[in-house]
Amino acid sequence: MLKRVALYLQDSHDLRDGLEYVKYAEARGFEAVWQAESRLVRDAIVPMAAYAAVTEKIKVGSGVLNNWTRNVGLLAATFLTLDDLAPNRAILGIGAWWDPLAKNVGIDRRKPLLAMRETVEVVRRLLAMERVTFHGEFHHVDGIELDVVHGRREPRHVPIMIGATGPQMMELTGEIADGAVLNYCVAPDYNIRALELLEKGARKAGRSLDDLDRPQLVVCSVDHDHAKAIETSKMLLCQYMAQQPHIAKASGVSNDVVAEIQSILGWPATHEQIDSAKHLVPDDLVHRITASGTPDEARAKVQEYINNGATCPILYPVGGDVKLLIDTFATK
Repeated sequence: MLKRVALYLQDSHDLRDGLEYVKYAEARGFEAVWQAESRLVRDAIVPMAAYAAVTEKIKVGSGVLNNWTRNVGLLAATFLTLDDLAPNRAILGIGAWWDPLAKNVGIDRRKPLLAMRETVEVVRRLLAMERVTFHGEFHHVDGIELDVVHGRREPRHVPIMIGATGPQMMELTGEIADGAVLNYCVAPDYNIRALELLEKGARKAGRSLDDLDRPQLVVCSVDHDHAKAIETSKMLLCQYMAQQPHIAKASGVSNDVVAEIQSILGWPATHEQIDSAKHLVPDDLVHRITASGTPDEARAKVQEYINNGATCPILYPVGGDVKLLIDTFATK
């Protein structure tokens, strides 16, 4: 039985069903729920607030917001609000976003490391209830603070977790963040290099790897029918391979496979296109970079990520019976 486990929800379910999944996960001992915000499909903050409102103990994280489209003042105020709703349960997961999506909405992701460093510094100081003046390359604020008149004035404990994929961002995460949200669609041994980079960054700040939490997203398709679970994961993977090249690169997928999938899928991809392309995803890739199969098979694969340094699996149910997944990994 796992000591720590979390649930990851994206957009494949009705939002009201999501509320039931989160309440059920809390009852079965899950420590957190993370809400995705990646494609232009579902904002993270609205579901997070809903999850917090119907639960009592489970932590609620963004998995992950980007650091380009929300002003730092608004970002801090948003998590102050979530902390008012669910004290000490909100987690700010933030990432550098990705192209071509960012470019297509007018964002120039130049100097992503500096932009992330500035965002984390200003937001952390604001949540510490400081009055902040900061003039960087990306953020300029003059004497701003979280203007709480009615309510709690004390500093807020909101961990800032960076969803890092590339090596430079991983090292920066070790230096400035409370932890890393390790990515999904990677093999367990991807973590070996990731932990080396996190530790390198941590040393710059006088810390060690043990000072960093390292939850990890894991694509998880659980079904008593092994073949059905594999098929479900293939549908997800072909979409990610085509649309999120940074994940495809981290997964070690060949450029030829990615190009062939991209030739079939549009943007956004239709269900029909995904169904046509899923056969291009090799079975061995599914087994290598996801936890897919029967409950026993899924548990064994998730344990590999933990053995390679993940502190808490964040399980992404890609289809089928979400409650079966929750029961498979329940801690109580």
